[in-house]
Amino acid sequence: MVNYEKELNTEQLQVVMANDGPILVIAGAGSGKTRTITYRVARLIETNVAPECILLATFTNKAAREMLGRVEMLIGVDISRLLGGTFHHIANRILRRKSHLLGYENNYSIMDSEDSRQLINACISELGFKDKFEKFPKGNVVGDIISFSVNTEDSIDEVLARRHPYFYGLINEIAEVASRYRIRKKELNMMDFDDLLLNLRRLLVSNPPVLKEYSERFSHVLVDEYQDTNVIQAEILDLLASHHRNLMVVGDDSQSIYSFRGANFANIIRFPERYPDAKVFKLETNYRSTPEILNLANMSIVNNEKQFQKELRAVRAGGIRPILVPAMHVIQQANFVTQRILELIAEGIPLNEIAVLYRAHYHSMELQMELTRRGIPFEIRSGIRFFEQAHIKDVTSFMRIMVNPFDELAWKRLLMLYRNVGRVSANRIWKFVSAETDPLSVVASDNFLKCAAKTAAPGLRKFRETIENINYLSNKKSPLEIIEIVLESGYRQYLEGKYTDIESREEDLNQLGNFSEKFNSIEDFLGELALLTNIAAEEDRIYYTDRRDEDRVILSTIHQAKGLEWLSVFMIWCSDGMIPLARALKDPDGEEEERRLFYVAATRAKDQLYFCYPMLNYARGMGNTALSPSRFIEELNPSSFGATERPYDQWIVNDDSNSWG
Repeated sequence: MVNYEKELNTEQLQVVMANDGPILVIAGAGSGKTRTITYRVARLIETNVAPECILLATFTNKAAREMLGRVEMLIGVDISRLLGGTFHHIANRILRRKSHLLGYENNYSIMDSEDSRQLINACISELGFKDKFEKFPKGNVVGDIISFSVNTEDSIDEVLARRHPYFYGLINEIAEVASRYRIRKKELNMMDFDDLLLNLRRLLVSNPPVLKEYSERFSHVLVDEYQDTNVIQAEILDLLASHHRNLMVVGDDSQSIYSFRGANFANIIRFPERYPDAKVFKLETNYRSTPEILNLANMSIVNNEKQFQKELRAVRAGGIRPILVPAMHVIQQANFVTQRILELIAEGIPLNEIAVLYRAHYHSMELQMELTRRGIPFEIRSGIRFFEQAHIKDVTSFMRIMVNPFDELAWKRLLMLYRNVGRVSANRIWKFVSAETDPLSVVASDNFLKCAAKTAAPGLRKFRETIENINYLSNKKSPLEIIEIVLESGYRQYLEGKYTDIESREEDLNQLGNFSEKFNSIEDFLGELALLTNIAAEEDRIYYTDRRDEDRVILSTIHQAKGLEWLSVFMIWCSDGMIPLARALKDPDGEEEERRLFYVAATRAKDQLYFCYPMLNYARGMGNTALSPSRFIEELNPSSFGATERPYDQWIVNDDSNSWG
């Protein structure tokens, strides 16, 4: 028998030994929730609950495997019959036996995202919308609209109004595509990931014998990360636990940050309303961070009205207080972070125990450049390197042909952005323009529109309009002007139709434009980007040959960092409008979710925590504008922050505000 009193703290022990019935466990950051769930499962089995009568729902199959592996080690019992895994895994296991009751064959295929995109594109073509509408959204965008509608149970109308207002005029056509997509999947005996959840709920609701079978079988249902569940997942759990009512949900309302994926904060916050007899436990003992870091984290979240009150308490001894670092501008911010990272490395902190967190991917642009300059290896968890992103390369390709009209790769990349211009057409067009002494001038000729198939002519006309706008409207041919002209000449609509994260990509381009003002010419700007990209590529080649894969500083959005921890954490761009992100405040609950993001970032740090923000920022048409610290910093008691051990200007070395221009 496991000695639970010896293995667990008092809070964890109360959860593990709790009697049957609905249970809500509010598990603070670093409080050992995985350990608590593991020991709860072990205890259930030791008290003669058969493994096949336990259901464990997690958000990754890896988490389920780790928990169940620990259970087997603890009690030495075969638990292979216990059903554990992600919601989709559980749904698939049940539907493989019962999907015929919904009109599917039990050997249905599961579609991945690429399968889904291709089938939606086929539906768009079959309905004739691809030819009828010049700017009809691509399959991945329509798929995102459909998926969000399914997971939130909002109508297509509501999703378009909130997330894709520029396509609201196509509401009937998009709804028709969604309907045809559902029909085609059924005809092909296929389900996408959303269907697995949707069909499991439908199966349980519409077939009382099936609900009876599974709700009676699962005498105990446990779920991890409950704050991240959506409406359908919560209802599935309620249904499966409806007979015995032994539903234990574990999560942290203060770490509910995924509403953009369809997670429903109300699931955890209203659990006691749905289960008035639920026992509520709190895990508030933190094993990760110093008392100073936890003091700041506790203080940061108190202003949220919708929450379960809790206070994280540290097991560890005291350390240094978090440090607030105001920088004159974003380049000085990057200089500070890289210099301090070098000092931490010199102090013996491993690279992979240092993380830089930010609210949006574009916030890392200047830092990526400075890390590259100083030869500090880094891994980006929030996407690919900033300057290697498709939309950045698209826009800079316009600049490249302005500087070098014989840049074949840039020409072909740009041409293929336009409707009905594929690789073959791009090759023919390039052959035509490159035969001239001035390729850009030939774009204005009638022959340019005739050098490829007739179907390509409308796209070439739009390309010509963009080039003419750059030539006529850009006085200095500055990168900033070219970015603005490209966006206004149709590229913004291209982004809307092709990508699901249009706002983030446009923010990237705006920030690129602001940054480009540091340079005296397009040539200087492009030269710097090319140099840094090549340096990064060479360092990557050397790195993967000579170093361990984990030996890098981590750059990550806060969303990607949830659940992780590092010895030293830097949070950059802690300015109002950046955290909280201005566009997130449009949502009525946006500020509280942004505050939870701030809290998540703070609780990733074990020993050292730095908050950095620039005091000035270049804004298009306004020059340098003053920035305020994040409202979440302003809410904190100044005593939460420690003083640097030396004057701020001594943190910054080799600071030259014009070094990039």
